[in-house]
Amino acid sequence: MHFQPVSKTLARVLLLSVLVLLPARAQQAAQSPSAEHTQERIGELLRSMHRGQPIGQVAISPDGKQLAWHTSGEIRVAAIDDVARSRRITAASENQTCSEDDLVWSPDSAALAFFSDCASPGVQTDLYLAPVDGGPARRLTTLKGYVDSPAFSPDGAHIAFLYVEGATRPAGALAAEPLPSGVIGEDHIEIQRLAMADVHALQPAAPMFVSPASLHVFEFDWSPDSKSLAYVAADPPGENNWWVAKLYTQAIGQAPQAILAPADVTGPLHGLQIAVPRWSPNGKLIAFIGGLMSDQGVTGGDVWAIDAHGGDPRDLTPRRSATAEWIEWGDDEHLFVNEQAGGDARLILLHAKGGPASASETTSFGQPIFSIPGQVGDGRMEMSLSSNAVHTVFVFHASTFDQPPEIYAASVGAATASGLQGVQQLTHFNDGVEPQWGKSVSLEWTSGPFHVQGWLILPKDFNHAQKYPLIVEVHGGPAAAAIPRWGFGGPLSPEMFSLLGYFVFLPNPRGSYGQGEAFTQANRKDFGYGDLRDILAGVDAVEAKYPIDPNRVGLDGWSYGGFMTMFAVTQTHRFKAAVAGAGISDWLSYYGENSIDQWMIPYFGASVYDDPAVYAKSSAIDFIRQARTPTLIVVGDRDGECPAPQSFEFWHALRDLHVPTQFVVYPNEGHGFVNPEHQRDVLERAAGWFARYMPPGS
Repeated sequence: MHFQPVSKTLARVLLLSVLVLLPARAQQAAQSPSAEHTQERIGELLRSMHRGQPIGQVAISPDGKQLAWHTSGEIRVAAIDDVARSRRITAASENQTCSEDDLVWSPDSAALAFFSDCASPGVQTDLYLAPVDGGPARRLTTLKGYVDSPAFSPDGAHIAFLYVEGATRPAGALAAEPLPSGVIGEDHIEIQRLAMADVHALQPAAPMFVSPASLHVFEFDWSPDSKSLAYVAADPPGENNWWVAKLYTQAIGQAPQAILAPADVTGPLHGLQIAVPRWSPNGKLIAFIGGLMSDQGVTGGDVWAIDAHGGDPRDLTPRRSATAEWIEWGDDEHLFVNEQAGGDARLILLHAKGGPASASETTSFGQPIFSIPGQVGDGRMEMSLSSNAVHTVFVFHASTFDQPPEIYAASVGAATASGLQGVQQLTHFNDGVEPQWGKSVSLEWTSGPFHVQGWLILPKDFNHAQKYPLIVEVHGGPAAAAIPRWGFGGPLSPEMFSLLGYFVFLPNPRGSYGQGEAFTQANRKDFGYGDLRDILAGVDAVEAKYPIDPNRVGLDGWSYGGFMTMFAVTQTHRFKAAVAGAGISDWLSYYGENSIDQWMIPYFGASVYDDPAVYAKSSAIDFIRQARTPTLIVVGDRDGECPAPQSFEFWHALRDLHVPTQFVVYPNEGHGFVNPEHQRDVLERAAGWFARYMPPGS
């Protein structure tokens, strides 16, 4: 998995009470003789990553003439053909410091709406509207809670957004879960609803709720006539029930209507997940992405369409060897699809002749509008893009392992080449910023019936005449992919290990996105087996092409990658050292320790109470006597995705079997660490662990 917040159970609290919460810094830990040098190199890497200008959300105006973007807490806007001459859009008064983000253009391109905390700095954000001609920003709402995803109605009269009234913590998967109290599973449930603000209100006001309090809403889209909304929602608690969410439509002021329940349909969508609902321009259809997904917000699957009044959904991209992650209608017969295809982010135009879901429908695909081996997006959703109203230009920020982020534009119908060279670069914020780590290459290999892809980062200052150690890093999910991006996004850093003198291998084994839905579903009821074979075959491919020392191969991963690390060291002795972050050691006990058990049913086929054998089959703890690999284990004490007792259980077993191990629990951290001191501590500990058992430069 990636990151999903859940609630603790009392049993987990009792287990956690025996854990020792270690200090944030690691100076007292046993380290290799080169620890001081390692810390210097880590500091060098962190400084290099913080050079240059970060880029958040980007958005082109509907008329295609202006570009807005978010950077360092500010919103900037400029003519799209003169981005260097930008101006700030803000609700701040003179000498006031505010944090502002989540920008959205008005349909007439005259104004920007955004969230700002100017009324309550550091406490609460509200929705503001600012004319882009330089007039003052106007506050629209008086909110008390978490807000996200503003979207103008097509007629420009209202702005809808997601709202958790009275939220006690940041919404989303990275947040640490609250300490348990009250009636577990019933108290402290926070529901995300659709709310709406009136653009023409003269005074700030509380928003109008659109969706009922009985539904937790995840994503939504306006109908073209501005009278209704389509959304994906589930009964509370939302953190657990996203995997059984339904597709609803709701006319404003009326009751919602469920038009699709994947649990009830027959065919390939049965029991799977849905995301990114998009209403067709004529209002007749709703397209969405459907597939096997392990995390809300990490979308991937096929493109589907359903009549806006309900009926049978139709797969528009069956057997396509790529994973759709974001969609947008061009017209009533065309959908733009941004997909993961092997190692590339690829925008294509899908043509559904005869209209999607019609009896005479056939589909075809145009040539890629762009194909970029890197991270691509506009900052809203996974791989989402911003376009002008007529969908002739798409803008986004992009980066690779080798190139820092910039803003780019792709024109529909223009002749393009592969890579960033095939799109128009609009900004030069990071000219001259060079990576401090080694070069990267895409690798492909065969494993059983599958064609598999992954990435290899070479050591800094790579020398063909020298033998090097290799670290294999397994991504989370499993329904996700390792993709090239500038800088690291978590406590483990491939770039850091490259700087320290390691090859770093980032495989995308079966279960990943990028090779089609059959590939993503190929690890169902098979966690740790086929995907481990794919990874080991990839290691063979790396060793066949590069000077790898087979006696210095290590393994690490976070979340599902943490599980794979724990499981792998019980299946093979090929790895000489391992680092397991937020892993899962025992699927049977895990089922009862977390509050997101719904995600497991599509993968295991049944609950643990109905089929415990399929869970035991993939539990590392059942094979623990085969483990020999020195393993560092780290986790947050308030991790709801992969609860700390899972790591405790694995560490306890290794210690009992006299396998070298160390276990670190970080206080007040969830599944994704937010404390910079903790993040750096994990980096230093992991680097020290690998240096002790498979040092570079030997």
